[in-house]
Formats: sequence, structure tokens, C-alpha cells
Amino acid sequence: MSTEFHHPAQVPGAIAGVDAGHGPAEPVSRGWITLFGLVWFGYWMANLVPLQLLLPQQLEAIDPASKVHDFAVVNAVSGLVALVALPLCGALCDRSRSRFGRRRLWLAAGTLSFAAGLVVTGEQTSVAGVIIAWAASMLGLSAATAGLTALIADRVPVNQRGLVSSAIYGPQALGVVVGIAVVSVFALSPESGYVVIAALLILCAVPFLARFRDPASSSEPPLSLSALLTSMGGSFKNRDFAWAFGGRLLVNLANSLGVCYTLYFLTDDLKVSDPAGSLLACTALYLVAGILATSVAGVLSDRLGRRRIFVALAALLQAASGFLLASFPNLTVTLVASAIMGGGFGAYMAVDQALITQVLPDAESRAQDLGIMNIGLVLPAALAPLIASFVITSNRGYPLLFALVGVTATVGVLLVYRVRSVR
Repeated sequence: MSTEFHHPAQVPGAIAGVDAGHGPAEPVSRGWITLFGLVWFGYWMANLVPLQLLLPQQLEAIDPASKVHDFAVVNAVSGLVALVALPLCGALCDRSRSRFGRRRLWLAAGTLSFAAGLVVTGEQTSVAGVIIAWAASMLGLSAATAGLTALIADRVPVNQRGLVSSAIYGPQALGVVVGIAVVSVFALSPESGYVVIAALLILCAVPFLARFRDPASSSEPPLSLSALLTSMGGSFKNRDFAWAFGGRLLVNLANSLGVCYTLYFLTDDLKVSDPAGSLLACTALYLVAGILATSVAGVLSDRLGRRRIFVALAALLQAASGFLLASFPNLTVTLVASAIMGGGFGAYMAVDQALITQVLPDAESRAQDLGIMNIGLVLPAALAPLIASFVITSNRGYPLLFALVGVTATVGVLLVYRVRSVR
């Protein structure tokens, strides 16, 4: 993304990208980074705990015979909603004007909408109800994401973006572990679990919203459908933007394929005695490795002025975890592969988020272009269960699924190396 911002301290020329001179000069404070990371902690918990635990449990209780298919349909429909909502919310966010601040407005409204969607989803007793409620909650998630990701381009200088990206993706696995632990330790039903997760989401967002304000913004032209489609098409004409999007889409798809049916894999394929406990152990290992890799990779990437090599090595770790599980499907290997995948994904996302802010085509449409890029985050999580459901029910089952993880991540690496404007 070609909307780079330069700090007064020297920024390596290779990091500057095509976006130089359009962004903030002042570094963000540690307090800003900490509270920004807290928002993402709540966001990841609210998004991923339902996908990892609550939705599978809820659908199993509603329709145990068709739980795999039902889960795939739920995610496919929500993915289609996000596909439209992410760039649209981004474009509207760019054009919003409010005393509350355009980014804060969308973050606050999106958070409340997402929380309400979680509560409504937990109350559903039919598959159709779950599909509609979870898809509606994606509207709130898309709105919140539009405000959150645009703040990076608005506020963070280039030489801090690896660090700030670590604050985004470091809390990912932690949010999942804490959420699953809360649900498991207190033996919450899916309905109660959704309510607790929704409350935690709001609590995590309030400190950031209360303390920080948006930077000044210029006016944007009125939004029209034709202008939006033309602008989106223009973004993909930027080759580095297109390659970065493709790499992000595939690497996230690989990760989603690797984790989307972990609970069912432990239950139905490995037949472990305590699937929920084993899922928590896998997620904890994913967490520890992810936090370590995220903090190290983001900072090193900033200091060395390099992005692609870190992105490539991290994606290859995810590929390795997939091939390992495909070859040796047992609980011990699953635990090891979880740590490898967590480390790879944490490092990947910490640096990839910094990389994509350096290939934004237009400084005046940051939220819209980041909304497009966020499709590469949300769509894989929605499509993976659908793809995996066909693979799992085939003759080769889970080994083929995990081999597909390895292949998809490897191809993603090749696309990332097509990005030329960033080292």
C-alpha cells in the first residue's frame, strides 16, 4: 500500500515504499500502543472464540449429524457479507465526519453492533437462525475493523509499524486462550459464553476510545457505487498491492484451514478423551509461540528495514506445520504443530501488516484500501470451513486437509516475493 509515513529519524529507503510524505511524523506512545493492543485482544477474542469453540458446540447441539456442513455454511454466508462490508465500511469511514472522530465513530459503533450480534447469535436454536445472526454480526465486525486498521496508516510512522503490528497480532492467540479458558473453567453454555465474550469485547475497547482522538482529516468526495468499484479496481491495478493481497489471502487461508476444525479433528479423528482440554492445550502452545514470534519479528523487521524475508520464513513455518500433521496425525504431533503454526502465523501477521501499509495506492483512501486488504483476513476464515468440509468428508480426510495447508502457505510465499517496492 503506497501511503507511507516518515518519522524524522531516518527510515530505510526500502521501507518507505511509494507512500512517502503523506503520514504522521510523530511516533505513537507506549500508552497508545498498549491500549490499541487491548482493543485487538477483545476483537480477536470476540471473533475467534466463537469460531473455535462456541459455534461448533452450538451447531453440534442443534444438528449433530450435519455439524460439519452447517459450520461450513455459517462461515460461507458470513464471508460473503464481509466481502461486501469490509471495503464498503472502509470507504464510508474515509468519508465520515464527526466531533467524535471518523475512526473512533466506526470503532465504537462497530464494537457495539458486533457485541449485540454475538448475544443474538447465542440465543439461536436453529441453524438458519445462527447463519443470519452470525452474518449480521459480521457487519459490526467490519465497521470496527475499518476504524481500527485505518488508524495505523493515520497515526503510525513507518519505522514503528512492525512494533504496532505486533501489538495487533500478538494478542490474537492470547484472546482465544483467555476466551476458551473462561468458557471452559466456568462451564459456560454457548449462550452464556457469547454474552461474556461480548461484554469483554466492549470492556477492551472503552479505554482506547476514551483516551485517544483521531487526527485531522481532509474531505472526501461523496460515495457512489460506481466510484467505489472504480476505486477498488484501481487499487488492484497497483501490482504490489495485488501481490500483497494475494499472499495475505493464501497464507491466511492456510492458517484457517489448519485450525478451523481442530475441535472436530481431536474428537472424531484422534478420538482424544478430553477434546475441549486438548483444544485448550493446543491453543495455549499456539499462543506462547505466537507471542514470542510476533514480538521478535516485528521489532527486527523495523530495525533491519526488511519485510519480505520475515513474511516468507513465517509462512513457510505454517507450511511445515501442515505437512507435519499430514504425515503424523497424533496428539503429540498436533501439539508440536500448533506451536509451529502459532509461531509462524504470529510472525507473519506482525510483519505482513507493516508490509501492506507500504503498498497502499492512495493516501486519501486508506480505510477503503485496508478494507480490501482485510478481506484477505476475514474471507479465508469464512471459506476455510466450507473447503475443509469437502476435504474432510473425502476418502483422504484430515491428512489431505493438512497437506493442503502446506501447499497453500507455500504458494502464498511465492506471491509475497512478487512485491517489489518493499524489501
